[in-house]
Amino acid sequence: MDKPNNWVYFFRVNILVSVLLFFPCSHVFLLLSQCERKHMPLHSLCHSFLMPERRPFVRLPTDVYPVNYGLRLKPDLIDFTFEGKLEAAVEVTQGTNQIVMNCADIDIITASFVPEGGEEINATGFNYQNEDEKVTLCFPSTLQKGSGSLKIDFVGELNDKMKGFYRSKYTTPSGEIRYAAVTQFEATDARRAFPCWDEPAIKATFDITLIVPKDRISLSNMNVVDRKPYPEDHSLVEVKFATTPIMSTYLVAFVIGEYDFVESQSSDGVTVRVYTPVGKAEQGRFALEVATKTLPFYKDYFRVPYPLPKIDLIAIADFAAGAMENWGLVTYRETALLIDPKNSCASSRQWVALVVGHELAHQWFGNLVTMEWWTHLWLNEGFASWIEYLCVDHCFPEYDIWTQFVSADYTRALDLDALDNSHPIEVDVGHPSEVDEIFDAISYSKGASVIRMLHNYIGDEDFRKGMNAYLLKFQHKNASTEDLWECLEQASGKPIAAVMNSWTKQMGFPIIVVDQEQHGSDRVLKISQKKFCASGPRNGTYENCPNWMVPISICTSEDPSCTKMKVLLDQPETTVNITNVAPDHWIKINPGTVGFYRIQYSSAMLESLLPGIRDLTLLPVDRLGLQNDLFSLARAGMISTVEVLKVMEAFVNEPNYTVWSDLSCNLGVLSSLLSHTDFHEDIQKFIRDLFTPIGMKLGWDSKTGEGHLDALLRGLVLGKLGKAGHKATLEEARRRFKEHVEGKQILPADLRSPVYLTVLKHGDSTTLDTMLKLHKQADMQEEKNRIERVLGAIPAPDLIQRVLNFALSEEVRPQDTVSVIGGVAGSSKQGRKAAWKFVKDNWEELHNRYQGGFLISRLIKLTVDGFAIDKMAAEVKSFFESHHAPAAERTVQQCCENILLNATWLKRDADHIHQYLLQRKAPPV
Repeated sequence: MDKPNNWVYFFRVNILVSVLLFFPCSHVFLLLSQCERKHMPLHSLCHSFLMPERRPFVRLPTDVYPVNYGLRLKPDLIDFTFEGKLEAAVEVTQGTNQIVMNCADIDIITASFVPEGGEEINATGFNYQNEDEKVTLCFPSTLQKGSGSLKIDFVGELNDKMKGFYRSKYTTPSGEIRYAAVTQFEATDARRAFPCWDEPAIKATFDITLIVPKDRISLSNMNVVDRKPYPEDHSLVEVKFATTPIMSTYLVAFVIGEYDFVESQSSDGVTVRVYTPVGKAEQGRFALEVATKTLPFYKDYFRVPYPLPKIDLIAIADFAAGAMENWGLVTYRETALLIDPKNSCASSRQWVALVVGHELAHQWFGNLVTMEWWTHLWLNEGFASWIEYLCVDHCFPEYDIWTQFVSADYTRALDLDALDNSHPIEVDVGHPSEVDEIFDAISYSKGASVIRMLHNYIGDEDFRKGMNAYLLKFQHKNASTEDLWECLEQASGKPIAAVMNSWTKQMGFPIIVVDQEQHGSDRVLKISQKKFCASGPRNGTYENCPNWMVPISICTSEDPSCTKMKVLLDQPETTVNITNVAPDHWIKINPGTVGFYRIQYSSAMLESLLPGIRDLTLLPVDRLGLQNDLFSLARAGMISTVEVLKVMEAFVNEPNYTVWSDLSCNLGVLSSLLSHTDFHEDIQKFIRDLFTPIGMKLGWDSKTGEGHLDALLRGLVLGKLGKAGHKATLEEARRRFKEHVEGKQILPADLRSPVYLTVLKHGDSTTLDTMLKLHKQADMQEEKNRIERVLGAIPAPDLIQRVLNFALSEEVRPQDTVSVIGGVAGSSKQGRKAAWKFVKDNWEELHNRYQGGFLISRLIKLTVDGFAIDKMAAEVKSFFESHHAPAAERTVQQCCENILLNATWLKRDADHIHQYLLQRKAPPV
């Protein structure tokens, strides 16, 4: 499943330029401020601050398990209920007089068991354990070992929670409001659609029949094998689907609604369809192109064919995640699938390509071979989050997507994982309420980053060989992390398990400290590792510190793109001798920014590297990594923030979009921090000075020969200048906005976010009225979202309140309320306060809407992460002690830690930053 940013989901909104423009990355990318608490160690404070008790949990008993689910469902799209009949072929492994299954929000009418060749035994009672989402079917006599059939009649509700079997509201081309019935079962919500063994390791085949209105499209994992009139009601049809392969319940899906589609075949003969809202079939063409290129790519990469006869990709109006990889029927938010050739921006095209690549990777890695339990979720999501980039790089090399990976995933994961309230990649998961907590940047982005590091360490050929062995050995089965390591170890001959266990089983990552000496023509490096903490260095000896097995690569200025030496650092420290390095040549650790660690160079080594930023001899990804490391060291109090500002000024000649986007993020974090001071305007001037030269060079209009990355960069830079109050940018944005609204000159899609943001940031009630009118008129969800994300920029307190009220109105889709409120919180100090008050005042409604899902975590993080006052951490903690949000407990801990880190950073560095900014403004003597 695609995460939610970034965002990410979210989603993985880290890719969307408009988001980069708008939010400080502390909000969207989980980039978390790093500082030290004064009176007691921060790690002690935060762990005592908010440690939840784990709920007791027992997995389902194994005395009865399913072999095949025969499932008939009859949804009512007017009363929003459904009737269901389950006839499951089961195996009884030992005699029992009860069957325990998962069941939530479902009423069982009757249940019986028919042993093979025996008499039907009616259940005498249904004991619901609502807290654990289980039901025990009690029988008057013992069910004997052997095969049998379990029959259950049940009824349920088509809920509005965007999970289980739920209703999704849409508007027909004629303006009529109607509802589709759709599913979202990951992680533990198939039990809301039918009683089942809702654990990933309990696989079975499925025969699904849907009884639906005859004028509706009905889809499921497999192709339709029969469609006939329903005898009891001639307005309905009975649609029967082919038997699925053996699969986990969370991958089952069905959709009933009104859709158009475009269709093609991949070069290896798989039928691919993209389903869109009625009248928007052409908006599915781009995703269709990506999907038909991607399926053969994965078939070749894994050397395993796609195992189903068809794959459908469908845009769902109300959808919490970015997308979901249901086998053969992948569901998406509209903004993650639909592209309008005229009105979609470059970042949206890239986003759709990545999400399609991610979900199709799961068809093999996750669906064909499935994690044994949610502890291994990272294996699904981390792998798909890595290979989506490999796939997009294959389809669209012009995107320079691997450089973007470093800014979008790698640095985001480092920032979250530096917190004391992070968690290991592999985290024990018990109760269902804990599963949603780990759909985060550790499972996805750190998972992807360590797989990228592993791929680099093994080499592509051995990596593919090991992947092929893994998929063939475990196809249609379940596997654990250790199973993958074993296959990769056999393929490569390297100690994969030993290396990778240090990255997946313990929290955090190292900072690599490097110093050097010149010995004749040789350079001797002293390299050591210790845990990097957001709150700064901890006292302690190497003996009691965690250790990692760190693959370290080294290059020199002689050839920055070529690795001169590789070492595996498996001790606290080591010495490395590099031959034939001239005294005036620089040494760079971690070329390509592949290893998952921060680096602290000695002063002399750093000084020798910095000119490589200005003259561009360092590769873009290394310029980005160097700056990002320094920024994190500053937040952790290991160097002064002023030193980083000086380094940032060296980027004045920078041409690369991704480097600018990472700089923009970090400046957003700093701007958010300094909004708590009375010299916030001074950092805006710094931003204007830094971005003006590249803004002047790019101009407003695209030039002949420009490509995808130029469009992204222009949007980013103009938005940054406009938000910071650059006069010429503001004037031009207002002029173009006026022409756009009047219909004289429609804004190109790539300029809409920066223009909307700029006019709102410096706008009034008329501006807001105009923007809300544009929102109402917008036919594309992408355009609606574009507007929703920037509305919070409006400065006046009464207008901020209007935007917050709008967030909960019928005008905003339920999943998008979060980004409207987050937009307010990320816009200003006043917005942050107003958004937090709004969330508290409307908590019951918001929690009821998102409970048990990761959107509640997203909402909390976006709302409170930017505070920088100690007492706010106490206030947040106190609120959530009395307003429990089980799916967000870890997020609340992280936010409280983050607020304390922000507060310490501000106390430590604010005066120095202020003095530096004043000195920059002072006229030369």
